[in-house]
Amino acid sequence: MAKVLMKGNEAVGKAAIEAGCRYFFGYPITPQSEVPEYLSSELPKVGGTFVQAESEVAAINMVYGAAAAGARVLTSSSSPGIALKQEGIGYISNAGLPAVIINMMRGGPGLGTIQPGQADYNMAVKGGANGDYHNVVLAPASVQEAVNMVMEAFDIADMYGIPVIVLADGLIGQMMEPVEFNYVRREGIPEKTWALTGKGKGERHNIKNLVIDPDDCEDWNHEHYEVYEKVEANEQAWEEYLLDDAEYAFVSYGTASRVVRTAIGYLRAEGYKVGMLRPKTLWPFPQKAFDKWNGQIKKYLDVEMSMGQMVPDVAYACNDRNKVAFHGRTGGNVPTVDEVVTFGKEVMGGDK
Repeated sequence: MAKVLMKGNEAVGKAAIEAGCRYFFGYPITPQSEVPEYLSSELPKVGGTFVQAESEVAAINMVYGAAAAGARVLTSSSSPGIALKQEGIGYISNAGLPAVIINMMRGGPGLGTIQPGQADYNMAVKGGANGDYHNVVLAPASVQEAVNMVMEAFDIADMYGIPVIVLADGLIGQMMEPVEFNYVRREGIPEKTWALTGKGKGERHNIKNLVIDPDDCEDWNHEHYEVYEKVEANEQAWEEYLLDDAEYAFVSYGTASRVVRTAIGYLRAEGYKVGMLRPKTLWPFPQKAFDKWNGQIKKYLDVEMSMGQMVPDVAYACNDRNKVAFHGRTGGNVPTVDEVVTFGKEVMGGDK
């Protein structure tokens, strides 16, 4: 398929349709409103259903129902809207159902700003609802990668029976870049024999959520964690950029990683041996990548559009908090190349 120039929000909407999504339930909020706007016109053209719910809470529970019926279903929102969906996301996770959730992050806390942010990391990666659970969290750094990850998200969700969050920032949703849509369904996705199809003449299917007996609930949690172990083994993803001879490595994701990539060019030109390890999955965090490079890298330079929410995961991955330095902007501000270059020089000193 030829490349087309599209805004990020519209591109992820088209990517969902290409991946077989036929149901969307959501509510408009800046900076992701073009996602529902696009799907409101395009989903009906392929026999799909678009519903603008009365609230974010209503939308996520509609997602729960469609997922329980075996549909490929999507919702999208931005930071405070995703916060309102957390209880429903927890229910969907507990029920072991596949769903895809797009969060085009903005600055916070609360309503915050409409500019891009990355301060929803903890909410997505650590879980915003109650209980022991995980969602897969994918972090695109371009519109093309957002397209690819939305398509992949539906396959991962169906493969493991788990919600998948595509965690982008508002800048990726608003920028325009050339993209192409080449969806190829992954092999081995199981049939949805558990789906609620109505009693009819066949077997009655049920999706459970409430468990009264604590031992049963504990067993249920262990069953979920067996799935999470498979996800951790199979789905870690990352990019290695100029690491072969690197003695220092930036760690960054999303829009911040684009700034870092440019800064590395300037630092390299001055003789600094520095590269970047970019997580594509925030959960599961790419521990395998750190295991590969820890012996070579003297220090990791974490750059985020937050107050450092990823720092504990980087420190855990490299097994040394003192090996991690941090630079961040927040409230909707994006780090500049000059800031990152200065930060890099401060950390590396004269070590070229």
